[in-house]
Amino acid sequence: MTTIPDNDPKPQPPEKPLPAECCESGCEVCVYDVYADQLEAYEQALAAWKARHPEDMASS
Repeated sequence: MTTIPDNDPKPQPPEKPLPAECCESGCEVCVYDVYADQLEAYEQALAAWKARHPEDMASS
């Protein structure tokens, strides 16, 4: 059985960086800064998706 892909799939959270991915050198843009930006964008996208899919939230 195949499923039809959703035209508006639920956003997926960004992958959290592993501790070893940060070099602890005080980089101007740290992997944790990038993750924080991605997480904020994900949260906004998820809120917008939830607003478009209230029926999916009722069954959760």
